[in-house]
Amino acid sequence: MTERKVVVVSGGSAGVGRAIVREFAAHGYDVAVLARGQAGVDGAVKDVENAGGRAVGIRADAASLDEVEAAAEQVERDLGPIDVWVNVAFVGALRFFWDTDDETYRRITDATYFSQVNGTRAALARMRPRNQGVVVQVGSALAFRGIPLQSAYCGAKHAMKGFTESVITELKHERSNVKVCMVQLPGVNTPQFDWNDNAFEQHPMPVPPIFQPEVPARAVRFVAEHPRRNMWVGASTAYTILGNRVAPAFIDWYLGKTGVKGQLSDRDGPRHGSNVREPKDDDRDVGAHGMFDDKAHARDPWSWASMHRTALAAGTGAIVATALAGRRLVRS
Repeated sequence: MTERKVVVVSGGSAGVGRAIVREFAAHGYDVAVLARGQAGVDGAVKDVENAGGRAVGIRADAASLDEVEAAAEQVERDLGPIDVWVNVAFVGALRFFWDTDDETYRRITDATYFSQVNGTRAALARMRPRNQGVVVQVGSALAFRGIPLQSAYCGAKHAMKGFTESVITELKHERSNVKVCMVQLPGVNTPQFDWNDNAFEQHPMPVPPIFQPEVPARAVRFVAEHPRRNMWVGASTAYTILGNRVAPAFIDWYLGKTGVKGQLSDRDGPRHGSNVREPKDDDRDVGAHGMFDDKAHARDPWSWASMHRTALAAGTGAIVATALAGRRLVRS
C-alpha cells in the first residue's frame, strides 16, 4: 500500500484555497487546513474526509508566525511529516491608495505577504533536515503588474515573488532537494469579492477573463508533483506579464482608463463585510466559488499546454521530423 502524502494548505477554508484542498484530497493526500474562519475550516475538513482522506483543521492566522509554527507542529503530530506546503492565504481591499488607512494597508501586507513568509519558514524548518518537500506559493499576474485599487495586494504579491526567488537561490546554494515554486493566477471566481474591503457602491468582481478556482487548484497540485520554478495560469496572466515587459507605459495608460471600472460589477450579490481584520467564514461555510459562475471558465488551454509541454514538444518534433523526411522523399 502506497503511503499517503501530507499537504498543508494555509488559507484553505474558501476560494482557491478550498479548491486546492479538494484537489489534493481527490488525489490521495491527507490534508491540513489552516485558516481563520471556523465554519470554513470545518467544511474543508469534511471535504477531505468525504474523499477518503485524513484531515486536520486548525484555526490560525497565517500572518502570525507563532500560530503557523504551532499549527505545523500539530500537523506533524497528527498526520505525519509534511510533504507539500501551499501558501494561499490573503486579504484584500478595493480602494484607492490615498483612501486606504495605514492599519488596513499593513494588515493586507501581513496577511498576504508575511503569511507566505511564515508558511515557508515553518515548512523549510521541517523539510530541509529531511532534504525533501515542496513549497508552493500561490501568486498572481499582479506580482508582475500593479493595477488600480489594489496597491497593497499588488505590493505584497511583488514582495512574495522577490522573497521566493531569494529563497530558491539559497536552497540551490546548499544543493537542497527541497523545492520552492510559484503559481501565478488570473482573475478567479471566489468569495473574496463578497468580503473585500470595498470603498464602492458596486459589487467587486475579478478582472476578466474569469476562471473557476478548480483551474488554479489543478495547476498547484501539478507543480507540487512536478516542481518547477514558476507556472502561469491563463493566457491572460501570460499577456499581462509579457505585455508589461514590452510596453509598460501603454499598460499604465490602459489600466488608468479601464482598470477601475473593470473591477466593479453592475450586478449585486452577497456582501459579508470586510474580512481584513475578522474572518467572514466563521459562522458560514462559503465554499470555493463566488457569484460569477456564469462568467467563469472551467478549463484553461494555457495551463493545460504548460502541464503537457514535454509531450507537446515531442509531438511537435515528431511532426517536423516526419515533414522533413517526406520532403526528402519527394526530392528523391
